[in-house]
Amino acid sequence: QVQLVESGGGLVQPGGSLRLSCAASGTIFNIYRMGWYRQAPGKQRELVASAPSDETPNYADSVKGRFTISRDNAKNTVYLQMGSLKPEDTAVYYCHADIRPSILTRRQIYWGQGTQVTVSS
Repeated sequence: QVQLVESGGGLVQPGGSLRLSCAASGTIFNIYRMGWYRQAPGKQRELVASAPSDETPNYADSVKGRFTISRDNAKNTVYLQMGSLKPEDTAVYYCHADIRPSILTRRQIYWGQGTQVTVSS
């Protein structure tokens, strides 16, 4: 059973920084993509950043130049370094991963439980 466990959310002032982490654990044969989505109250969940294996990461236009996604493949972990945070970045951030648990199974999408990021003075 694959699990994604997130950490690093919290309250930060506008202009501040936070780093989110998400570690995948369990039976894992291959990870094709890891990334982050977010959902603000009353809004749909949206892609923030995605890091496919062996490809250039991609970002939502709203976070380009402010957020950086990175992966530590040895630790099955993805990070989201968030800078110059704005009140409109306030949301629950969800880790997302495209994982093949074993050679005998198909690729599946997994989600973390979500971590709250609040940007406010």
